[in-house]
Amino acid sequence: MNPFIEEAERLLRLARKDRLACKLLLPVEELASSVASFHAQQAAEKALKAVMALQGIGFRRVHDLEELASRLSASGYPAPVPEVQLSCLTPYAVEFRYNDDPTPMIEPSEALALADQLLNWAHDHLAKARNQP
Repeated sequence: MNPFIEEAERLLRLARKDRLACKLLLPVEELASSVASFHAQQAAEKALKAVMALQGIGFRRVHDLEELASRLSASGYPAPVPEVQLSCLTPYAVEFRYNDDPTPMIEPSEALALADQLLNWAHDHLAKARNQP
């Protein structure tokens, strides 16, 4: 099998787990909304990295969604989500994990919707790659 496809599949499996965690945590009132949004950010990050891996675009270990989306766009694979929206998710990767009362930049349900858009987009890229000879 193609190693680029294998890595993209691995990242998407992980992204789907983060997406599920976000969805399951949304109704838990005892948790800060940042906990669910963290998993949406992780799902989004892994979806972007899956497309990068699939297309052979190198990436460093970074949680900055705008940086990842910018690299993809510069390589001819623009993400379906504007970078300004991604900038609302990026802080949930690190800053908000260590803040016990963060001011939400995005509602968790909106964060999940952004992650879903990126997951669907990455899945489409992977399906096309699998169908190429």
